[in-house]
Amino acid sequence: MIYLDNSATTKTDPKAAELMLRIMTEDFGNPSSLHQKGVEAEGYIREAKKTIGGILKAEEKELYFTSGGTESDNWAVFSAAKTGQRKGKRIITTQIEHPAVLEPFKELERQGYEAIYLPVDGNGFVDENALAEALSEDTILVSVMYVNNEVGSIQPVSRIGSMVKEKVPDAIFHVDAVQAFGKLPILPGREKIDLLSVSGHKIHGPKGTGLLYASSKVRMVPYLFGGGQQKNMRSGTENVPGIAGLAEAAKLSYANLEEDRRSLYALKDYFAKELTALPDVEINGPAVGQQETADAADRTDAPHIVNASFLGVRSEVLLHSLEDREIYVSAGSACSSHKQTGSATLRAMGLSAGRLESAIRFSFSVHTTKEELDTTLEALRELLPALRRFTRR
Repeated sequence: MIYLDNSATTKTDPKAAELMLRIMTEDFGNPSSLHQKGVEAEGYIREAKKTIGGILKAEEKELYFTSGGTESDNWAVFSAAKTGQRKGKRIITTQIEHPAVLEPFKELERQGYEAIYLPVDGNGFVDENALAEALSEDTILVSVMYVNNEVGSIQPVSRIGSMVKEKVPDAIFHVDAVQAFGKLPILPGREKIDLLSVSGHKIHGPKGTGLLYASSKVRMVPYLFGGGQQKNMRSGTENVPGIAGLAEAAKLSYANLEEDRRSLYALKDYFAKELTALPDVEINGPAVGQQETADAADRTDAPHIVNASFLGVRSEVLLHSLEDREIYVSAGSACSSHKQTGSATLRAMGLSAGRLESAIRFSFSVHTTKEELDTTLEALRELLPALRRFTRR
């Protein structure tokens, strides 16, 4: 089995799973309880905050644990909109955000907010000039994803953050870092990020876990009410096993970050070069070949995502043909793969209909090997001519 759909979800790391099992079966106390079992459970939460706070160089009081990236994005967007509504109702995002940001924006539009959706270029990078023009005194929120989940473009987050704070100091800058956390160094304070969303299952942690970083300068609005957990901001008994598993996965992801990034880039560059050697195959997103000699810190493409169009073959047909060989890939974002409208990201990038309908996303992890990629390439060499002949009939 060859799994190349790691942007959809990852295999939970055994160390994280073992820790979670121990907590679920031995240290299972409620962290709000005053007895020893409760104290033990609370200790796991404190340790998780210490671990993630160290990675982000953030204060522990700025970290909130959630059920995943979707909840973190929703909470960030709706909280910023509510706290800023007396100053204005202009909210800005991009056309290639994840639905967990785009759908809240659409809901806020229905509530009377003015939403601006910034265009992107053919490589999936936000138009910074359009952002500069869109920023106005009544702007209260700017939300831009760090790494696009479909084509892997790394947005210029630091420049955007500086632009927002220079033009509209009181505006909130939110970053969806679901595809960036664990793959890139992220320092919210230095990058002018007010709110940052993270998901556990994208970094070999458990599903149903996430994180929202909220700068101490930002006033958050609670949306779950009850027992007052997490400083009255998100009531409900904390998912201690999940929180501990998320933190363990984060620690492992950043333990050898630079080495892992170099290894992933080497695999990506090799794979992309071999793909483009095949007839009628085009890479979508940042031009990989032009960045092969660049230092990892200077690259504008994420190390783990390759999106390619196989002209003349519908993506679903190729996906299932690879699946028959136990090679698992994606035809787009897993959260919108059942929709038949095609990729909003690729449409926003201006791709032709032929490239849109034949796009496949390959996404790697630290467990991906060159041998797996070679097997995938060999399968493509065999499958594509036959599938194209069938299509022409």
